[in-house]
Amino acid sequence: MKAGLSHMTPIWLSTARFVSGALCLFALQILTKKLRFPPRKDWPLVVSVGLLQMLTFTVLGAFAMTEVPAGRSAILAYTTPLWVTPIAVLFFRQSLSRRQLMGSLLGGVGVIVLFNPFTFNWGDKVLIVANLMLLTASFAWAMCILHLRYHKGVCSAYELAPWQMLLASVPLALMARVFEGPYTGDGSTSLIEILLFMGPLATAFCFVAVNAASMWLSSTSMSTAMLGVPVIGLLMSVIFLGEQLTLTLGIGLLVIMSGIFIVTVKPSASGIKTR
Repeated sequence: MKAGLSHMTPIWLSTARFVSGALCLFALQILTKKLRFPPRKDWPLVVSVGLLQMLTFTVLGAFAMTEVPAGRSAILAYTTPLWVTPIAVLFFRQSLSRRQLMGSLLGGVGVIVLFNPFTFNWGDKVLIVANLMLLTASFAWAMCILHLRYHKGVCSAYELAPWQMLLASVPLALMARVFEGPYTGDGSTSLIEILLFMGPLATAFCFVAVNAASMWLSSTSMSTAMLGVPVIGLLMSVIFLGEQLTLTLGIGLLVIMSGIFIVTVKPSASGIKTR
């Protein structure tokens, strides 16, 4: 996403991402005869995922990334456990095991370490707004994680995904035309390569995989596991975008990965049997 912003404006890039993702999934489902129109029972999920997770999260993230480094953007955009865990416990009566609680706490601590508020430029109003946009994007995704987990629908995440992307694409295209003018892509080979990655893989495949997992896993486990995204994003920004891997970032990454490991990897039954 960060690389694509050097070739296209934020809303047009978001539009291109979901149009290409929707086309990939529609084509695949037509070829495999799996395409179906979602029943009325699933339309609330089509709307929430299409307008919150896809449209709102992506647009806010794209705008924020014009001001915030890619690594920090990924960290703040995926602070979903900070929203999901208390809401799941207080409103959905989800009980937390000791491992889930410990993993969620470690994930939150890791995010705070990575964000490092002591080095943040609190006098830069534009930067503050950009960071608030990322937190808002995180909240939007958190609401979708909860909706996906507790919604009792008919269709699978794979069957709903192209319709959700189509729903996101229409207002995105209108917003792009109104606020950014005609299509802004520069037509470069680099942009084509970025879109070929973002459409089939980062959008079509990843959104289906993430939303399917959100339906199966507990909301707290899912939101903590999603902290793997900023870990990978930060490492990629260090390798490809020239961000520096400081001691603070290294500690934060280790803490988050420890939290993910605790939540997602269960102790083997053989290891706890008594003889």
